[in-house]
Amino acid sequence: MKQLLRVQNFGVSSDGIGAGESQSFESPFGLDHGEMFAWAGATASWPNRTDPGGSRGLDDYFTRDFAHNIGAEIMGRNKFGPQRGPWQDLEWRGWWGDEPPFHTPVFVMTHHPRPSFTLSDTTFHFVDGDPGAILEQARAAAGGKDVRLGGGVTVIKEFLEADLVDTMHVAVSPVKFGSGLRLWESPDELLDRFHLEVVPSPSGVTHHLFWRK
Repeated sequence: MKQLLRVQNFGVSSDGIGAGESQSFESPFGLDHGEMFAWAGATASWPNRTDPGGSRGLDDYFTRDFAHNIGAEIMGRNKFGPQRGPWQDLEWRGWWGDEPPFHTPVFVMTHHPRPSFTLSDTTFHFVDGDPGAILEQARAAAGGKDVRLGGGVTVIKEFLEADLVDTMHVAVSPVKFGSGLRLWESPDELLDRFHLEVVPSPSGVTHHLFWRK
């Protein structure tokens, strides 16, 4: 079976924006992303839930499915952290503390070399190259499972332009940002290559499911 490259639970606003332009240590998304991810945080399966309860149904299904059959992740440097240029602080190891949520090898795309390191059961590799070459590295590390393309917006667009994405789940939230890093002007832009099913949720989020034609 082919190892798929999958975008999962990627959040954008109703005007297609997935991140702001002013990322910092205090603001990883460069904007107030709380509304955009509230649907997942409200589910019973949200991994950081500390109290009982939470919603079931469609949103909970997507939250549970996030790690299903995933053997590796590819992410852009901006998803790893806000540092730019050569790595100045090797002691800082990403946003997630000692227990990153990935539980697989992670391939961070960057033009600046940095040694791999492991936190808990997640090993971060820092790789330079075109999307096809990096995908081959991730597939080799995934143990026959699929590879998740974690974002951000710039990386997803690079892999879409290289025609490497097999399936994509984008959660569109009913909030507008006006400016920022935009995944699309309209999801219809992808209909030349993908089927699309749009499923509204009671939470107000609209789930967009793309799969290759």
